[in-house]
Amino acid sequence: MTTMYGKVSATGLALLLTAAASAIGTGSASAAGSTVELPVLAARLDSDAACAAGSDRRATDVPWEQVSLQLSRTWPFASGAGVTVGVVDTGVSSAAPALKGRVTAVGDAGTDCVGHGTFVAGLVGAAVADGVRFAGVAQQARILAVRGSDARGAVTAERVADGIRAAVNGGAKVVTVSAALAGNTPTLRSAVALAAKKDVLVIAAAVPDTPATATSTDTPPARDYYPAADDGVLSVLDVDVSGKRPTGAYTTSSASIAAPGDGVVGIGPKKAGHYIGSGASLAAGFVAGAAALVRSVHPDLTAPQTAALLRSSAYPADVPRLDPYAAVTSVLAGAAAAPSRGDSGTPVHLPEDKAAGPLRRALWPASAGLAVIIAVVWLGLILPRGRRLGWRPSKPERTAGPEPEGVESPVPVGTGAQGTSES
Repeated sequence: MTTMYGKVSATGLALLLTAAASAIGTGSASAAGSTVELPVLAARLDSDAACAAGSDRRATDVPWEQVSLQLSRTWPFASGAGVTVGVVDTGVSSAAPALKGRVTAVGDAGTDCVGHGTFVAGLVGAAVADGVRFAGVAQQARILAVRGSDARGAVTAERVADGIRAAVNGGAKVVTVSAALAGNTPTLRSAVALAAKKDVLVIAAAVPDTPATATSTDTPPARDYYPAADDGVLSVLDVDVSGKRPTGAYTTSSASIAAPGDGVVGIGPKKAGHYIGSGASLAAGFVAGAAALVRSVHPDLTAPQTAALLRSSAYPADVPRLDPYAAVTSVLAGAAAAPSRGDSGTPVHLPEDKAAGPLRRALWPASAGLAVIIAVVWLGLILPRGRRLGWRPSKPERTAGPEPEGVESPVPVGTGAQGTSES
């Protein structure tokens, strides 16, 4: 009998583990494969430098950041359709193949000499291409290209403020700002206030991009940068593949959320090849794409509620790390995330969860299977063993009082302290 119970127990455990694994799902792909050396993206060009010509090299493996964000698990539930993301940067090339047909430009922002704005827009919403497994977060979101710099990438507070206003007035529901300025200005605060008034979520790099000459001994002191440090802005820090800040990166104490930003793959302004880049401005692009997913699935959410959901569903860390899958498929009914920059301090009441419904339905067969397995294990293991020990189902206790005539008192079964034993 011991052998039989051992087999039942082992089989039940194996089935339980299998069912649990099926219910959870793999959800991530291996990024292993041949290494492709990609050209490094510049954030700004010297006055005599040639415009970015595009890359001929293509990344054919799944980038680490795509695996880290579990995007393959997220896409069945949200695509970003119906949401426009404003990219305030060096412009976004309407000629970029991965963004074909989804770029609307303000003024001359449909061209991008530097390539940085196109790279960020690709992180937000680049479509999948044949033979390439890189893709943006929200592949059906529309891109509103807005200049927040001059044609060579030089930024000022006035240019960034004008860019935010243009994106808001152009119909964007999410705006990502790559610039991180050392000082704040009334015009910059006014642009952020306009976005809040129009229920537009502004997402900005919490710090400037890591200096190209950074070493382990020259980390700049922590301080605030703008517009990220303004109230109502979701500020983003960049982390590497291990979840740590890059060596020599700028630091701040006011970041809201963190996302991949060190050595990430992206598109260029021309051709179908890829670049590699680093910086908080790129991390902000990932968060903007996730915000587009959330606002496409939960269109009734306000901008502060969207920011609160992104933060509260993130991986716990000193600066919570973005988790698009959790943000899209979770519901925070009547609970508020901790107030912070970019969050409202009022409770978050989400509308009906349109994304979690399919997930729950998909998990019903696994849940039913688990229940059957548990019942089989209980019947095969617990019940026979209990009978050998003299266990019987208990009867409800009678209330105190005299026994009815002609009915004998029940004799307890077993050898407990209150039972009787055979003589």
